[in-house]
Amino acid sequence: MTGVDAPPGATAGEGPLLLGVRHHGPGSARAVRAALEVARPRVVLIEGPPEADALIPLAADEEMRPPVALLAHAVDEPGRSAFWPMAEFSPEWVAIRWALEHGAAARFIDLPATHTLAGEEGRHAPEPGGQERPQDDALRVDPLAVLAGTAGYDDPERWWEDVVEHRGAGKGDALAPFTVLEEAMTALREAYGTAGHERDRVREAYMRLQMRAAQREFGPDVAVVCGAWHVPALRRRTAVAADRALVKGLPKAKTDMTWVPWTHRRLSKAGGYGAGIDSPGWYAHLFGASDRPVERWLTKVAGLLREEDRIVSSAHVIEAVRLAETLAALRGRPLPGLSETMDAVRAVLCDGSDVPLALVHDRLVVGDLLGEVPPSAPAVPLQRDLARLQKRLRLKPEPLERELELDLRKETDAGRSRLLHRLGLLGIGWGEPAASRGSTGTFRETWRLRWEPELAVQVAEAGVWGTTVLAAATAKAEADAVAARSLADVTALAERCLLAQLPDALPVVMRVLADRAALDADVGHLAQALPALVRSLRYGDVRGTDTHALAGVAAGLAERVFVGLPPACAALDAEAAEEMRRHVDAVHGAVGLLEEGAGAAHGELRGRWRSVLRALCGRDTVPGVVRGRAVRLLLDDGEMGHEEAARLMGLVLSPGTAPADAAAWIEGFVGGGSGGGMLLVHDERLLGLVDAWLTGVPAEAFTDVLPLLRRTFSAYEPGVRRTLGELVRRGPDARGSVVATGPGVPGFGSGLDTGRADAVVPVLRLLLGLDEPDGSDVNDVVGVAG
Repeated sequence: MTGVDAPPGATAGEGPLLLGVRHHGPGSARAVRAALEVARPRVVLIEGPPEADALIPLAADEEMRPPVALLAHAVDEPGRSAFWPMAEFSPEWVAIRWALEHGAAARFIDLPATHTLAGEEGRHAPEPGGQERPQDDALRVDPLAVLAGTAGYDDPERWWEDVVEHRGAGKGDALAPFTVLEEAMTALREAYGTAGHERDRVREAYMRLQMRAAQREFGPDVAVVCGAWHVPALRRRTAVAADRALVKGLPKAKTDMTWVPWTHRRLSKAGGYGAGIDSPGWYAHLFGASDRPVERWLTKVAGLLREEDRIVSSAHVIEAVRLAETLAALRGRPLPGLSETMDAVRAVLCDGSDVPLALVHDRLVVGDLLGEVPPSAPAVPLQRDLARLQKRLRLKPEPLERELELDLRKETDAGRSRLLHRLGLLGIGWGEPAASRGSTGTFRETWRLRWEPELAVQVAEAGVWGTTVLAAATAKAEADAVAARSLADVTALAERCLLAQLPDALPVVMRVLADRAALDADVGHLAQALPALVRSLRYGDVRGTDTHALAGVAAGLAERVFVGLPPACAALDAEAAEEMRRHVDAVHGAVGLLEEGAGAAHGELRGRWRSVLRALCGRDTVPGVVRGRAVRLLLDDGEMGHEEAARLMGLVLSPGTAPADAAAWIEGFVGGGSGGGMLLVHDERLLGLVDAWLTGVPAEAFTDVLPLLRRTFSAYEPGVRRTLGELVRRGPDARGSVVATGPGVPGFGSGLDTGRADAVVPVLRLLLGLDEPDGSDVNDVVGVAG
């Protein structure tokens, strides 16, 4: 370099300045900045895809906030993609920013993405600069681990902190760190070669060609920022013809490239990133802290813990700083590193608990900082429409998982729901429906949202369906309807189209649905499809969607289920019988909803369904689990009295019935999470029948029925099981004493248990705001309330 004392092997006028770095290393980033300030090159060459050269000026935009990543994807197959992430503390980002601020040219010199994405290796995101993952992980050598082991360290991160991160930038020769690192990497390359990265030979040949071209254009004032592993290969003198031969004939793929937001979490090794680091949040802090990094870090930790309502004072922070410095001195380290600060946090700020320490690690050591890119960055039309909708609906992408409650009666919330459902149809998994904590009405939805950088690839893939979210979702729904394999898939798709409000897609979906329903004679398929179709009818009220066509198809499906269900329930094995029981439950719920939403035109559906259930109850060819469930459904609807249910149970539990069939009947009647445990608690006649049958099961048959009974009763709440156990322990005489002998509710005593009722008097008086207890009983309190 002109006017600069070049390191060995890079004397003035002989070659470019090679700055070997660790990707995402803040110490390397500081050293690069210091070296560039000294060398003042005319051009900075950076490890990265050359197609991104046109995107470099965007790094100077005020709205560009790292972490960000260069995204390259194949035009004809957007799912074939690769990322080149950069954080604020990445040496590559620092080099780009320095070049833009000082008027120097900046160019990427790694193997073009058009080659990286062509072939099988293009299916995997490369490491910075496009370095592919080796086929055999056992051949891969971690240079930092080798150097750390040589120096007597068992932790590469700790070694890196001691020799690089704790070395102040700008102290001494700015180029010295790169000279030392190059010597170490040269020794490693001599010992390990490419260390399993055979494609490195091609990449390094291309980089050497680009370096020669830059020297011809800019002269000797050239600086190269690349992974330290590549420096020995770039320093080695090779023939131009040999390098050209290595890159000749490489497969190509047409690609597009842009900037996309990235997150600190995706920079971590835990996220599966091959060149990731253990603590991106910690490294960002080290790079950004102007002085006293330990004190500033522990202050951040204290702030986080206070937000979580933990008691942390300034005295805690002071003591934690002292402890971290003491630990560093005892361990022979120049300054406290992450391990010392985290040990101090655990001991002083977390009272020795790993629970708050895990929160600190997740929120600060790793972190969820999400970068931003300017609107002027290249994007597919679908991405621009999505960004417009996100802004209009005030639905900002965030890296932290959060729950979003939507009231569909509000226009903004309804728009958010439509957007999320449409994205779901397109396979863009930004949000997932979740169980609502409040109302379960059709006007309320709960979503669990989390924006991941990979969603940018999914948006690009979905761009083939249309230029807007609405158009793309409509086209995708129509294609899915035609390609659907089962009737249930089509009905589920119809439900999703209603939720997403895709009126243009519904005619196609309904036509396919009608065709499939007419041709499908499998009662199981019809029963599986009916619930989703009926649920769709309910969304018309809140979403203003016309569902008359769906109502006709649903009624037709229901009629076909009524006719075909009894014959379909004959001669089933245990597994098929259990599946049919689930179908019966689903159809029962669907018929109730269909009758509510269909009005007088279908008012007799429930009556016909009850006739089907009665037919199932009396057929011996129907499996016990289905017969038991049919009896239970009729009993719950008030269409069968307790006496009749007890009679049917008594017949099934008689000695003439096989124990396995009887156990299956019991499972259908009181199992399946249908509240059967409470039925046995309150109707002790039924419990007595079960108890008497169970005690009379022969010993040789008991082991056969035990799994069924265990499965049935283990589904009950602990309190229900405890009550049933108490009733059984009391015996039949005690149970009989509480059975109604006169008029009243079956299963309950005829009189009031005043002793138990008086126990609630203090609570009632408190709720009603009455005076202190004065010996009054429950009747007095109820009289006052009346």
